[in-house]
Amino acid sequence: MQKNSFIKYTLLLFTVIAAVSCTKLDQTPYDVIDPDKAFRNINDINMGLIGAYALAEYSQISLNSTVSDEAMYPTENTVGNSDAFRWLYTASNGSVTSFYNDYYRAIDRVNRTLTGLSALTFTGNDAATADRYKGELLALRAFFHFELLRAYASGYETDSLGVPYMKSSVISYPARDKFGKVITEVKADLTAAKGLIPTSFNDKTRVTRLAIAAMQARVALYEKNWPDAITYSTEVINAMPLATKTQFPGLWTDANDNEVIWKLKRVGTTDSRVGDFYYRQTGGIVLYAPAFKLINTFDKVNDLRYTAYIKYDATRTSPKSQYLVNKYIGGTSTAPGLTDIKMFRTGEMYLIRAEAEAESTGDAAGDLNTLRAARINTYTSQTFSDKQTLINAIMTERFKELAFEGHRFYDLKRRKLAVDRLPEDAVNASGAVTLLPTKAQYCFPLPATEIQINKSTIQNPYY
Repeated sequence: MQKNSFIKYTLLLFTVIAAVSCTKLDQTPYDVIDPDKAFRNINDINMGLIGAYALAEYSQISLNSTVSDEAMYPTENTVGNSDAFRWLYTASNGSVTSFYNDYYRAIDRVNRTLTGLSALTFTGNDAATADRYKGELLALRAFFHFELLRAYASGYETDSLGVPYMKSSVISYPARDKFGKVITEVKADLTAAKGLIPTSFNDKTRVTRLAIAAMQARVALYEKNWPDAITYSTEVINAMPLATKTQFPGLWTDANDNEVIWKLKRVGTTDSRVGDFYYRQTGGIVLYAPAFKLINTFDKVNDLRYTAYIKYDATRTSPKSQYLVNKYIGGTSTAPGLTDIKMFRTGEMYLIRAEAEAESTGDAAGDLNTLRAARINTYTSQTFSDKQTLINAIMTERFKELAFEGHRFYDLKRRKLAVDRLPEDAVNASGAVTLLPTKAQYCFPLPATEIQINKSTIQNPYY
């Protein structure tokens, strides 16, 4: 009898505990934000959008300078990224893989905000603002994916391995989309975005219709869609003229933003500093100096870009580098190296159109001469004997005009050209003088953790 009573009361106690436990499990967690309540109004959508913008930064500048022939590794740098400079990186090197994780985080923020936006209804002025926010979000999603594609695609051909195009915030194990598929998705998002942002919106610190046209021009260049490259670059050129010779040096001290189409605003004294990729503020140690190969391309007397981009300091003696990157020097003594990051400029659009015209039909030499005349005092227009000579001239001009803006390594990759350093630029490279397209490091690897966890994806060749 006692035994049966014990069993009866034990079962009753278990039933009560289970019921209480189930009640607890059914409660909404109080220490996290409910996704259904994170976006309640138009201000919440803007906060989500700003959170996505916050992850747009300048890793491409660092990646391109470190692994290409744009910068050299001075002897005084005892703490910098030597493995990347010497092409010793693997899938475990965060210096070349962290960008992958950062931009997929940004894409996830975009998709979460888009989902929150789709669940809300707006009226009046808020409805128009919501449309613009949606346009900015779609454009950012396209931009982040395209920058990942430039960095991690195994090649820039239609069937090359690309990156997963994520259009929703879900836990999944996506396979890599092909380069051509990613380009198609990027173009679709940009087209949709462009129709949602009014022409009157002209805040250069956010994505405008003109910024989308600039993105479309860059995408078309990598797609080798020469007609589209001409169309979209022309759209930008017609709306945003080149900076004058007087204005141009001020672009890099933030004295003005002429010809800047989209920029990432940097403020204060401790915000992320572009210049810190090239020299240390404490002790003035130069991490990366301009390559002599780049320096030698300039007319040091007449080319405005030389002094705007490169500083020569004769007071720095061996083993210190006497050449420093001057492009992000900033305009105040309280925040050296702190400048707005120029994501798209009209100068790039002239070079995109020139290359597209050279590959099809058009006045490529005219665009090249126009850009040079805007940058070089006493410049005399040149003619070119054949297409390849003209293409070579355009590539050299991209090397100069877009130095330290995140393009050089990808430009070489677009043309399947080797990275060739001068001997004086490779003094600390441990033999890393020439990187051929057949080598693994000619493409950045996907992070090792991505390969280990996501069984649906594969690594780039030769790693």
